[in-house]
Amino acid sequence: TTFQDGGEEVEDGAVYNVTLKKVQIQQAANKGARWLGGEGDQLPPEHTVRQYETSKIRAIKAGTLEKLVENLLTAFGDADFSYISIFLATYRAFASPRAVLELLLDRFGNLETSNQGEVANLSSLESEMVLRAEIASVLRAWLDQCSEDFREPPDYMCLLKLLDYLKNNMPNSDMESRVQNLLKQFQNQEVEAVDGFCSTSSSDLVDGEDLEISNPEEFSSFQDHVVAEQLTYMDVMLFRRVVPYHCLGSIWSQRDKKENKNLAPTVRATITQFNAVTKCVISTILGTRELKIQQRAKIIEKWIHIAHECRILKNFSSLRAIISALQSNSIYRLKTTWMCVSKDILLMYEELSEIFSDHDNYLTSRELLMKEATSKFANLDSSEKENQKKSQKRLQLQKNKGVMQGTVPYLGTFLTDLIMLDTALQDYVEGGLINFEKRRREFEVIAQIKLLQSSCNSYCLIPDQKFIQWFRRQRHLTEEESYKLSREAEAAADTNILSPKSQKSMVKRISTLFLGTDVFTPPKEQPLKSSPVGGSSGESTDSASVSSCEFNHSETEDVCVTPVLSPEDPLKKVQLGPLLAAGRPKRLGCSKGSICDAGSGLDSGSMPCRDSGSVLGSAPRVLPVYNRQSEGSCIIRVSMDGLHDSIYKSILITNQDRIPDVTQRALLKHNLEPDAVEDYELVQVISEDKELVFPRDANVFYGMNSHVNFDFILRKRA
Repeated sequence: TTFQDGGEEVEDGAVYNVTLKKVQIQQAANKGARWLGGEGDQLPPEHTVRQYETSKIRAIKAGTLEKLVENLLTAFGDADFSYISIFLATYRAFASPRAVLELLLDRFGNLETSNQGEVANLSSLESEMVLRAEIASVLRAWLDQCSEDFREPPDYMCLLKLLDYLKNNMPNSDMESRVQNLLKQFQNQEVEAVDGFCSTSSSDLVDGEDLEISNPEEFSSFQDHVVAEQLTYMDVMLFRRVVPYHCLGSIWSQRDKKENKNLAPTVRATITQFNAVTKCVISTILGTRELKIQQRAKIIEKWIHIAHECRILKNFSSLRAIISALQSNSIYRLKTTWMCVSKDILLMYEELSEIFSDHDNYLTSRELLMKEATSKFANLDSSEKENQKKSQKRLQLQKNKGVMQGTVPYLGTFLTDLIMLDTALQDYVEGGLINFEKRRREFEVIAQIKLLQSSCNSYCLIPDQKFIQWFRRQRHLTEEESYKLSREAEAAADTNILSPKSQKSMVKRISTLFLGTDVFTPPKEQPLKSSPVGGSSGESTDSASVSSCEFNHSETEDVCVTPVLSPEDPLKKVQLGPLLAAGRPKRLGCSKGSICDAGSGLDSGSMPCRDSGSVLGSAPRVLPVYNRQSEGSCIIRVSMDGLHDSIYKSILITNQDRIPDVTQRALLKHNLEPDAVEDYELVQVISEDKELVFPRDANVFYGMNSHVNFDFILRKRA
């Protein structure tokens, strides 16, 4: 099979990419070979005659909502076989379920008026039956893939409208009974809140119980593999419930608005669990003042073993949560305690940490995730012989059980890619048409999420109520508390470190989850010193060191991640020396000056995706990225001076954008009135004491300093 680019076809309200597909349909012996009695498939090419068939593939590139909905009925005829799945997975970014359903049923599915030529000439009964079958096919796919779209308590208007349509046009069909059953199911269920395994509210506890600091003896009574299995059980239950479209950048980026406090609850629940695991690690290590250094080191060793068990179970979510906790300021600074951790376990910890290395846009974790996404068991390699033996022994025990394993990913990898795609690609193209190429690119990420959700069905884990109740009872330490306890444990370890309140918080809100469009700038830090950081007084916020994170349970919306270094600044990495030189493990490399988007290194090689408009799978064009000007565009980060000045919004600019355009987009991103453009000036931060102030009508792309971070401040004019 060969493909050839057929260019574009433009219709009223739609643009299509055309590809010519040439397929060999027959190979036969030529005249001379037939005279000798030869068969076509047994002869060399020079003695055969091949017959080919060329077919045309049309894939919609951009269109109005009406055209996109109409294309649901014609996509199979155009050989665009994945269109329905792509549309259903992404349409919430530009339309509501009601708008799509009304177009599908009222405009294109009304058999009484369709003969006016909306889709095709339905003058015959045969064509009417074809349309009926096409409508049924789309509705069946919708119910199969996105039934949650119809969960609209208490009225269920879309489901009732669909049921009424089926009664009139497809009475007594399987589809009608299926919709009736779905309606009953929704009506009989209470509004379903995502199961909060990680919740620490009193409503989750048995009467008379209070939140408590972990008892080391009780924690030690749980076997390592049991803890890992229970964490995996909780993660699997939450990840399987993630609604893929909640992860779309255009939806996820709206979560900070007051009216959207309940937006994307399935993603928020996953983040809450991630934070709870991290907080649990910190509280078990620091929560008991009476612990001796050796006892505290044993708890660290236990958590490293648990992390290793999570790796065997292919649970990358809890694995990363544990690693992040061990890299937090309050734990990492315990130099004497880390010196008591055995060398073999430190090496194991180092290998687990390398999985989430930020090198080449997290290439290691991406490749590992795709490699093990549908594999039966983990593929464990260790550079240390003793660890390799232990890993293989544990893995063999898993295989002997004969139960396959799924894969629980670190969701932030996908959220980062989707946020960067949303920032880099426009929602609309020339003529106000919806850019469906963007949706095809987004679907490639969503398809990976769905694949991993499907793989999670392979897990066969049984909940251990004793552990789950213990996990829920844990009182998580705030950043101030954990730092204070850390100082009490080893007061002289880092006397030069400032107190948390003296520095800016580097934490990211859930809104910035896993390094999305909102980014916090960390304080300056000298090599070989970790700096605990804190939020403003009166508000408990999470914090992260330059290469680690701490978490706050008081806000379920907060999450922290290991900061990363921009690909363009390899010399800015903090060099922490050999692994055991200082008696502590080294943390992942990071920027001394700033935390950049995890997705800022996103380019054609960082995410396996093709040009969405091409069926040929030709080389994808390089997307705009942060900290690099490429093909006349780039992504900058803009904060508001005096208003959440540690929160950045990522904005795409081109070489045509001037100050008023960029200012207006920045105001919109920060949910401020875009009409007040003249009241603000745009400033690029060059260094701690230098700024570049742009004139009112300057071209930002050409005027900016491209040798420093692309960090800007929007400031009210004096």
